[in-house]
Amino acid sequence: MDIAHLKRPSLVLTNVAEVVERILTFLPTKSLHRSASVCRLWRDCARRVMRMRQKLTWISTKGYCYADDDDDYHFLVKKMIVDLEEVYVLPETVLYMAGTDTFCAQTSNRRKKERRDGQPIKKKDAEVAAELENLLPLECKIVGVSCPGIVYTPMGCGAQRPLEIEDGIAGFALLLPKIDGVTVKFFHLSNKDLNNKVFDEEKLQEAGLQDNPDLRAVLLFGYNTFKPAAADFIQQLTRSFNVKNTVVAGGHIDRVFSPSSESVDVRNMYGFVGLSLSGKSIQAASILLDEDVETPKSAEAAMQRLKAANIPESNTLGFMFACIGRGQNYYSRKENVEADAFRKQFPAVPLFGFFGNGEIGCDRIVTESFSLRECCNSSDYDELLHGYTTVMALIHLGPVK
Repeated sequence: MDIAHLKRPSLVLTNVAEVVERILTFLPTKSLHRSASVCRLWRDCARRVMRMRQKLTWISTKGYCYADDDDDYHFLVKKMIVDLEEVYVLPETVLYMAGTDTFCAQTSNRRKKERRDGQPIKKKDAEVAAELENLLPLECKIVGVSCPGIVYTPMGCGAQRPLEIEDGIAGFALLLPKIDGVTVKFFHLSNKDLNNKVFDEEKLQEAGLQDNPDLRAVLLFGYNTFKPAAADFIQQLTRSFNVKNTVVAGGHIDRVFSPSSESVDVRNMYGFVGLSLSGKSIQAASILLDEDVETPKSAEAAMQRLKAANIPESNTLGFMFACIGRGQNYYSRKENVEADAFRKQFPAVPLFGFFGNGEIGCDRIVTESFSLRECCNSSDYDELLHGYTTVMALIHLGPVK
């Protein structure tokens, strides 16, 4: 670099890519996008910086059933409005969850909008979901659900203590950027997708759930699965990916919001939404805490089985899907037992999930070197549907770039 360039900083910032790129690395994503419109050099540098950002990120918070008097935002929406300004990834996939009560009881501005009887007008849950999703990129794949209770790790880093919020006054949004070697696909399959009790194979293939040798993990969330006809639907769906090299984890939730904030017709439909994760670099494992796991000591022993899978802990997510019948009442009023047992074995892995109306999963370990199904029996398929249990899962998304 010559002296003339040093004396004219403006020329450096419009001609020296190394300097521009170094500066742009300090900008959060929204600011980075704005800077990309300055000139072609800045645009190219911004794109390179964005491709390097593949770190897992999340926004989480506890809240209240009602909005503050001075606004009409849901507490999770309010948190995301602020914190998305400081996010350093461009989310390609977002999984968000919040307590059912906070969606259904959300009010509009109480000083401006009241019914004739003086009571606040309740904002529809689909409206709240639309506000949240409008904060995210248009091309983003989004899965949003509400559940009786929430499990989340506070913002900052995975070393924070994960919390079991059984009354659901909490929420989180997990922001996944585009990750090299990992393909994440959103799917929504309902009873309307059945043709003579058989799924369209093309739709399953599009979702990455069938004829996909690189499928490693499926997060599966069922709605209205209490309906009598839903049992056969569930068995038909899970049969397509109930294989040795796929970890399946999830449960039954209260409401689902996807795609594009369209609230599912709860009167006539039942089905599943979820995410399929494919890629040779993915490693995953899951365990089932059954009814025999009822003390802190036995919960820690169960987590040691998960630890024995030797899943890398960097760039890894933990998931916990528990029955609403578990939690502190199940452990003699002792709080946070299972989340604390997880943290003891995985102190740097963030944990997310919910308390729901049934659990999906089993003991299954999938790594590059071996595949193990501990819960298999004489049947060709594992039993994936449970009650009064907790499914704990690890999903490693490959080495950090």
